[in-house]
Amino acid sequence: MSEKVIADFVARYSLDTQPSPEPVRGRIILSQKRLVLATSESKTTIPLTSVFDISVGHVPSELEGFFQDTITVAFERDGAGHSAVIEAENDNVGKFKVFLFKAILSGTPVTVKHPARVGGRVTGETFETGKLRIQPGKVEFLSIPEPFAVDLSGVSYFQKQDRDVGGQTRTVVAIRHNDNGQTVTSEFAVGAERKLNLLGRYLRLEYAEISQRAERIDVTEQEMEALVAIYSGANSGNLAGALGIDAGSAAMVLTEIEKKELVDPSDDGLSLTAPGKMLVSDRIEKVNT
Repeated sequence: MSEKVIADFVARYSLDTQPSPEPVRGRIILSQKRLVLATSESKTTIPLTSVFDISVGHVPSELEGFFQDTITVAFERDGAGHSAVIEAENDNVGKFKVFLFKAILSGTPVTVKHPARVGGRVTGETFETGKLRIQPGKVEFLSIPEPFAVDLSGVSYFQKQDRDVGGQTRTVVAIRHNDNGQTVTSEFAVGAERKLNLLGRYLRLEYAEISQRAERIDVTEQEMEALVAIYSGANSGNLAGALGIDAGSAAMVLTEIEKKELVDPSDDGLSLTAPGKMLVSDRIEKVNT
């Protein structure tokens, strides 16, 4: 394999192109162009251009008794749809999912209008041609005059819609998200329907994962105020002033939101984790509506 290897690990997998659905243990290799599943006795190569869907957690009913944490890759071969189910530890599944979407989608030409709306106001922006780049928890739009990123922890809505793009009616993804404290809507179209569907799948998977983590966390009103303050630039040194409480009480609040994995402390200050950002984004959305 001459192209760069992105991921290389050992896991159990099952292919519906094989005589038996029972999983085997083998090597999983992902490059910029293909996914290879190999044992000492066999090797299956799946060109990334043939992949049309990727799902996490769901496996065909006949395989439910075999697997736990999985990623299923649907691909086309000889005019028919097939699937490969790969099992790994939960953290590895999440990382491999991002690697796979990144290999397929990064560099894809995209037509984007940003922002199409600010709040409820339609802007005068026009569609521009750029390129996609997939990162964990976000989608970046590059090679345009003002590159930007959509942090999926700040997304409150996304949907496919038909729009006039350069005189043609095309399917676009409209995504409403938080951008520097403002609720904005961006619209973008991808030429190939296969890649548009995969991009939609990535958005849904990443958003659902962050949302589920956020929903499991209960926060008090004071803790929410602390999250909003940190989002706005507060650090451990001035958090008490931002909340209007004494330093000891602020330290206790900070300890609690760190325990709940809503804040990442570092030498550079405090930053919100993805669930923390989502909770703040929801609060901002409610305030702005």
